[in-house]
Parts: sequence; C-alpha cells; structure tokens
Amino acid sequence: MGIDCATLHYILENGFAHQWNTRAIPRTDTDPHGHPRLVRRSLTAEGALGLLYHYLTSAMPDTALQQIFALVPATVARYRAFALQILRDVLRELPEAGIAWWSSAEECEEDTALVTVRHPLLEGAIGGIDGMNILTAESDDPEIENATYNGWLHGHYTSSVLVFSPRGILKAAVYNAPGSWHDAKVARPIYKKLREKTPQGYFLVADTAFPRGTRAIEGRIQAPLKSGTRLPQDPVERDALLMWNRQLVSYRQTAEWGVRQVRSGFGRLRVPLDVSDPVGRGDLLEVCFRSMNLRTIRVGISEIRTVYMCLWQESEDRDIWKNLENVVFGEIQRRDRVAWFHHIVVE
Repeated sequence: MGIDCATLHYILENGFAHQWNTRAIPRTDTDPHGHPRLVRRSLTAEGALGLLYHYLTSAMPDTALQQIFALVPATVARYRAFALQILRDVLRELPEAGIAWWSSAEECEEDTALVTVRHPLLEGAIGGIDGMNILTAESDDPEIENATYNGWLHGHYTSSVLVFSPRGILKAAVYNAPGSWHDAKVARPIYKKLREKTPQGYFLVADTAFPRGTRAIEGRIQAPLKSGTRLPQDPVERDALLMWNRQLVSYRQTAEWGVRQVRSGFGRLRVPLDVSDPVGRGDLLEVCFRSMNLRTIRVGISEIRTVYMCLWQESEDRDIWKNLENVVFGEIQRRDRVAWFHHIVVE
C-alpha cells in the first residue's frame, strides 16, 4: 500500500480509532447519533483502516475485499463509506497531510535553493504545476454527460490541477472539476494564490500546453519554449536562452512525477469515478491527495523528494552513495528502504 505500519498506527492514534469506536455507523434504520455497538461490528478500527487503504491503493473489485476481510457486500460498502469520512476528518488535522501554500518568503527561498542546486539558472522556481484528468463514469443525464466529456481526450473525466514543491509535497490542489473545463478555469484559485500570496520573484514551472494566466500574474508561471519560437541572433544570448530552456524542461518533469505518483500510488483512481456522487468523489480525491503528502513525509516515497532532497546522501548510507562501485549487491539490498515492505529471504 505504500503506507508503513508506523504511519498506520500514527493515523489510528491521532483520531481514527477514537472516532471509529465512538461514532455510530450511519444507517437508514438506526439513530445516527446513538451509541455504537462495538461488539456487533465485524471490524476493529485497525481492520477498517486496512480495508479503506486496500480499496484506495488498488483497483480490486469489491468481491476481492469481501474475500480478504470476510464481509458481505452491504457491510463492505457501509464500512468503506464510514471509514472514508473518518479518515478525511483525521487527515485534515494532521500537519503532515496538510495541503498548504508557501507561507513566507523564507519558505520560498528554501525551496528555490533545492531547485538551484540542480538547475542554477532557475533562481526563483519553487514548484511545478500540471493538470490531471481522472476517468469518470458516463452519466445518463445529458447535462452531466456534456459537462464531464473532454473533447481532447475523447472521454468522460474529472479534472484537477496540482502544484508540487521540490520536496515532493503537494502545495495546492484544485480537484473534482468537470472534465470539459479548461485548465485555465480549473486553476483560477491557484492564479489567485500566485497573485496575492506569493512573494515577488518566485514562480511555478509548467509545460508548454498549460495556460499561464492573465497579465496580473505574468511571469509567475514559466514554461519551456514552444516549437517554432524565434531565437536571438546573437550566439551568446541564444546559448544562454537554450541553456535556461533545457533546465526548465528538466525541472518541469517534477510535476509529471507528482501526477504519476498519485496515479500509481492510488489504484482506485484508475477505476472510473462515480459520476452520480460528487460529494463522495470529492472526499475520495481529497483523501488520496492528503494521504500522498503523509506518505511522502513519513515514509519518504517520492521521486521528487529523492532527486531534489538527496535523501541517500543525507542518510546513514552515505558510503553507498559515494562508493557505489565498491559495494556488493547484498549490502545495497539489505539497506534498501523498499525492502521494508517485503519479506526477503537471506541465505
């Protein structure tokens, strides 16, 4: 699942177990404010959290969850919806799961310093921005069907725009928008943050197709040169521009990594979302995004974080990083953090 045992216990101890044990599971034939009957429940708080993360991080059908947790279909659906609400509320209170914009010029300076270590010409770059379209089921309502249909992708989607810092943290997320909306419309709240809450001199990096907003935020979103752009005739200026463009292209990849991390880490997003339940769809996306931040900080699984924060060099495995050619494979395997999630037989 990508969530280690310590993180699962951290979620349980910070409110999930308490809410599971003190709140009644909503049902149409019972009082939602009544006292819970824990002895009648099929799963404990630990089991409910495991059920939910199994659901979120895989594309398995409900029949598989029923077999794994020995539950009937109605119980799986009811426990999953109840646990999702609790996890959403808990993640909103956890600092590691927060999705917050840069709060000061000092924080912006720290992030741009991480970028300039690898890309010296990108002074002022603090993050990458990209859109993400998630497949959504087709609606019988013509208006909803038309709103979710994306003509460019020839399918029905839910649109999101995400901003990632060089630490691998999701700094802003506008999600659950109709798939027919252009990224420029979805990203309006982010444009507002760039205009009102971002110090002068700092900017985000996007690809050439991403809209860079109005004149009010001119220069706040930088993108590589488009094909056919006329270059300066002066050789020095041309070489400098091309070097800056190469570094911009290189750093732009971080937003692609971030979107891929969301898709690969939460397999439920590969299954068409429920078009008839916008509230539940929004809760599911919020939990996935916040869980990704929690996993990035507590577990350290993030391509962006690995590349731009040099985790290997800062860890106790400094000798492996500097003397890789002199280290046998078994030693690398023993210290591999991915091995924490698997059982390895050492002969």
